Parts: sequence; structure tokens; C-alpha cells
Amino acid sequence: MQQVATLNLTSILDQLPDLSVGDRLMIERAYHKAEAAHKGQFRKSGEPYFTHCVAVALILAEMKLDAEAISAGLMHDLAEDTTITIDEIRNEFGKQVAMIVDGVSKLKNLPIKVDNHKKGKAADKELEYFRKMLLAMGDDVRVVLVKLADRLHNMRTLHFMTPEKQQQKAQETLDIFAPLANRLGIWQIKWELEDLSFRYLMPERYKTIAKELDEGRTEREAYVNGVITTLRETLESHGISKVTISGRPKHIYSIFKKMDKKNVPMSQVHDVRAVRVIVDDVIQCYQILGIVHSLWRPIPGEFDDYIAAPKDNFYRSLHTAVRDNQGKTVEVQIRTWEMHEDAEYGIAAHWRYKEGNKRKRDEAFENRLSYLRRLMEFGPDATDAADFVDTMKTELFQDRVYVFTPKGDIVDLPLGATPIDFAYYIHTDVGHRCRGAKVQGRLVSLNYHLQTGEQIEILTSKRGGPSLDWLNSDLGYVHTARARDKIKAWFRRQDREKHITSGREVLEHELKRLGLEHMSFEAASQLFSYEKLEDFLAAVGAGDINGSQIATKILEMERQENQKNLVEHLLEEPRSVPSQVQVETNGINIDGLGGMLVTLAQCCNPLHGDPIIGYITRGRGVTVHRRDCTNMKSHSEPERLVDVSWGTAPIEERYTVPIEIVAYDRDGLLRDISTVVADEKVNMTKVAVSTRQNMAVIQLMMEIVNFQQLTRILNKMEHIQNVIEARRRKMT
Repeated sequence: MQQVATLNLTSILDQLPDLSVGDRLMIERAYHKAEAAHKGQFRKSGEPYFTHCVAVALILAEMKLDAEAISAGLMHDLAEDTTITIDEIRNEFGKQVAMIVDGVSKLKNLPIKVDNHKKGKAADKELEYFRKMLLAMGDDVRVVLVKLADRLHNMRTLHFMTPEKQQQKAQETLDIFAPLANRLGIWQIKWELEDLSFRYLMPERYKTIAKELDEGRTEREAYVNGVITTLRETLESHGISKVTISGRPKHIYSIFKKMDKKNVPMSQVHDVRAVRVIVDDVIQCYQILGIVHSLWRPIPGEFDDYIAAPKDNFYRSLHTAVRDNQGKTVEVQIRTWEMHEDAEYGIAAHWRYKEGNKRKRDEAFENRLSYLRRLMEFGPDATDAADFVDTMKTELFQDRVYVFTPKGDIVDLPLGATPIDFAYYIHTDVGHRCRGAKVQGRLVSLNYHLQTGEQIEILTSKRGGPSLDWLNSDLGYVHTARARDKIKAWFRRQDREKHITSGREVLEHELKRLGLEHMSFEAASQLFSYEKLEDFLAAVGAGDINGSQIATKILEMERQENQKNLVEHLLEEPRSVPSQVQVETNGINIDGLGGMLVTLAQCCNPLHGDPIIGYITRGRGVTVHRRDCTNMKSHSEPERLVDVSWGTAPIEERYTVPIEIVAYDRDGLLRDISTVVADEKVNMTKVAVSTRQNMAVIQLMMEIVNFQQLTRILNKMEHIQNVIEARRRKMT
């Protein structure tokens, strides 16, 4: 992308030598109209504001967009910053130009920060912005192309803004606009937006990498020129002479990401030295790949065939990294001219080919629009801003994996997607009836994370529906918002009485395994602000509320109650005992007894968040018990009880919790249980196993950090093969 250019009408038209007379006149009229309308307006740099409009149009002209888009680029701020109206633009320049200008104006206000926890007006504003962006892409992608050009020039001139504005704009660009350019396949803009953002967000790292690149430039260029000469001579000896070979530009942010991800110095980043080979047809691409691998040793794991399996943004090319006899590495990209144009300009390439092979180009363009429409399936009907923005992040901006159906079709999913996500992508009914999955011909669990290049086969039943467990985030069955919404919709359609029955079973089971049988269903429903218990149970049964959410709410309630009781106790403390103070010892708040040894009782093993009571022992300080501990209920000396509560500071201590697992006995059962515990980095202090006939009862003592971790472990244990029940054991 051109960085510095003379900003005038001639500089724009020089980029478009094949313009028709009518198109040239349209651009000239738009130029003069915008120039007159912005007269007297200035930017932070002191330059006339109109220079920004010309710069945006020049970026669009360099992309070889059509006259309508370039005219809209010149006038993109008229409706927002001048007295010119959209109707006036429509009357003078036509419906399409007016629609683009109007679309860009509606994308004017971007939320300062994407935040899933915002409420009220802030959330509504964010939701509306993303809706508009998706709708703009669906109606006419040129709206977003003009917006990208506008943001690119603003980033090029960001140094005139305050440091706070620089940080804000750079973060917006890295979070939204650079990924958007990537999704549209416009790598030329993507790379520059990333580098400019990186420069302001992490200036020291940027300068360090830039300096290293600059210091090694002479040696690197000499090496790359030698590689190009060797490759060109070898290709000519094989009868391939019509080829373009050049050094590939180095992008600082890309180098930084690879250094950071692999934790290696720049010398070990393979594409610091890189060449690009462009030929006429696909067959030559693979011929040249074979020649490259015969010249230099390919590096294992560094070959990607994006021709056979294009990226979801339709990017196609062969990528390989090789090592020469001196141990130096170089990346080689091989592609056709058509692939190169698509890679540089993405969806904008459609407007570069009005003549010639139009049918093929229009087919590719329709494929891209189909992709955009698929992204929009969840957009216009979204009602919750947090869910919508989360979906946007997941579906549009995250890294992707590319997997294959049994027929060889490519499916594009977010990184972290599971077989259930894949099933719902194929068809809603396939997702509902999914009962298993095969990856590369072998059975995998339904929460397996799919990897690029794998072939997926979904095993279905004739009838039935999804499981409520799929909505439990602790179990990791579902990653995409699309699948989650389809599952919730299925449960909402089921009979209400069935929902209530199912919800009652889920709630009873959740309270039982957490050792909270004393808690009433009504109390649990009130935590979620339900006036009627049946409505709450129906929501649980429909999957709108899952076990993990229930456990989290209960934990928060107990923490608040403990804090409230502590405050009330302090307020009611008798004035005649002024020496009594609250002392925090070992993470426990003790009223009026400082300097004493505090231990957690082994009989009931209280866990952080449990209601607790202190017992003054003879010679061993204060022992902390759960309030429902049998020993506390049967004690006969109430004067030895003392009020205690969990400290407000984060407790780093681990709490010993007894767990009981009932299962059908089998080989490897204890190993599978131990694996779950080890994955959570939890220590088991005691294991006892008793068997009778084909049943096994396993009692564990585990050191847990908090309630959430306990919930997660119990969830995972109950899904181990042959396990009937996993619950927190109530000590007596």
C-alpha cells in the first residue's frame, strides 16, 4: 500500500488509467463537491480536513475499486460534518453512492471498548454498532471497504492525537478493524493496520523488532537475492521461465506474534527471510513446490496447502519453510496471479474485474457474499448485547480451524470448536440427534477440540434431542454461539411439565453433590429473581440456567451472607467489651480473639464459602467447623463457640474436601479419576476404595481452592465411563 503520495485529483486518477469518461467525470465532481463542502475545516495536524478525504479515495483507488466507491470515499464525511445531505448526494450521484456514504456515516460511532459485561445504554450502543456493520457488509461491502480506508488513513496520522486517543484508536483497530480486513481477505490493509496499532500499543517492543530488522537488512536482502537467483536459474533449467519472484515484505506485528507464541528470538522466526513466487496456473505452483523442496530441506510442520484447503476468507497459496546447507531458514510462498490479487485485495478484487473473465469473478464474489450472509444469521435478531458481542468475537474475529466432512467439503469453525459445534453447523437436526463422533476414523469424545485438516463424521440416533450437559460450560461440549442457541431453542420448545421435572432433577442433583441438601429449591430460585419456583425449574430444565451457574450464584450468596453477618455482629458488639476486635488469622476472621492458632476441622472439612463457626479448644486454639457439622450440633458448651467468617482477602490456602464416587467397577477406573484430578492441578491427600460384587465406592480427600473448582471436578467425574455419582461427602 502506498504510504506517501501527492494528495490531489491527479494522484487518484493516475491509479485508474482505464476509467471511462463517465466514471472519470463522476470522481471529478465528487472531488470538487467535497473540497467546497469541507472548506475551512482542519484536522489536528493543522492540515485542511479535505486532505483526509483525498487520502481515503487514494487508498480505494490503489485497490482499483470502481468510481462509485471512490466517489463515496471522497464524500464519506459530508453527511456527518457538513450541510450536505444524503438526499442531495443521491440526486447528484445516484442511489449506490448515496447508500455507501450513508452506510459509512452510520458506522461513525464505535464503542471505546468491547465489553461483554456492559449494561443498559452502553450495551445497546455496542449492539447497534455491530448490527450496522454486519448489515452494511450484507447490503454493499463497499461500505466497509470505505470504512477500512478511512481507519487506515487515521492510523497513518495517529501521531497528531493525544497519547490516550492513540491507545484507544490503536486498540480498536487491533480488536476490530484488522481482523475485519482479514475476514474480508484484504491482507494488504490487514498487515498495515496491525503494524500501526502495534506501534502505539507496545512502542518499545515495536522499536526493538524494527531495529533488529533494520540492522540485519543488508545481510538479509543479499541472502534473499541469492535465494531468488538460485531459484530462478533452477526453474529455467526445468523449462519454467514465465515466473515472478520477489522478496516478501516483513510485517513487524506478525514477527512479534510468532516470537511471543513460540517464545523464541527473531532469529528463529522462519519468515523473516521470505520470497514470493507468482506463476500463471495451479499446476506450476505444485511443480515449483517440488523444485523448492529438492533445492533445500523442508522444515517439518511448516508446510501449508491453502490451495487444496483455502482459508475461510478464501485465501489461497502454498506456504513452505526450508533450511539451506548453512542452517538458515527462508519461507517461500507460491501462488497464481489470480490468487495474489485475491490475497492482496480480498473481496475488493470483485470491483477490479469489470471486464474479461466476469462470470468466474462474479461466482467467487457470490461465494464471499454467501459467507457474509452466513455470519449475519445471528445478527439482526439478537436481543442481548452481551450475547451478540460474544457471538461476534467467536464467529467473526477468532482464529479458525478448517475441517472436512466425510464427502471432503471444507467447514470453517472457530478455534476450540467441538464435534457438537460441527454437527450444528452441518444441520440443526444433525446437532440435535448427535450421539457420537469420529475424527480420522476413530471415536472421540463430544468435547474434543477439532484440529485443522481433520475429517469429522457425526454419529446420530433416529430420534431424541440434545443433552442439558451440552450447555454446561465446565464440560466444554459447545464453543460456538450458533450451537448454543440451537440447543436452548430445542429445550424451550419442549413441554413445560417435562422442563419442570427435568429442572427439579438437575437442581436436586446439583445441591446434593455440593453437600447443600439443606438448601430449599425456593431459596435457589430466588437467587435468580424468579417469583415462582415452577418458572425457575422450567428455565433449568430448558437449559437457560445450568448447574455451573447455580453453583456460582450459591457461592456468591454465601459470601454475601457471611459478610453481612460479620457486619451485624460488629454493630451488636457490647460496648462493655471494647477490647474485642476482629482479627484475621490464616484467612479466617475471628471476633475478639487475636493471636490464637486457627485450624480447619477434619470432621467436616469446611471449604471457603461454607457457613462456618469457631470452637475454642483446650490448648489447640480455635477449630473452624461447618455450621451444619454434626459435632457442632451436639456440643454442650455454647460459651466456647465464637463467630468466625472467611476473610475478605483472596484465600490462597487449599481446603481439604471429602469426595465420594460410586461407580461400576472396571479396569482403569481409578486412573481416569486421577487424570481428572491431575488436570485440575489438585492434590489428593487420601484415597480409599471399597468394592462389592461389581460396584466400587471411592472416597477421596482433595485439596480444593474454591467452590468453582469443586463444581468443575464433580462435573467431569460424573462423565467418566461407569461413574454413577460423584458428590461431596458429608462428614459426621
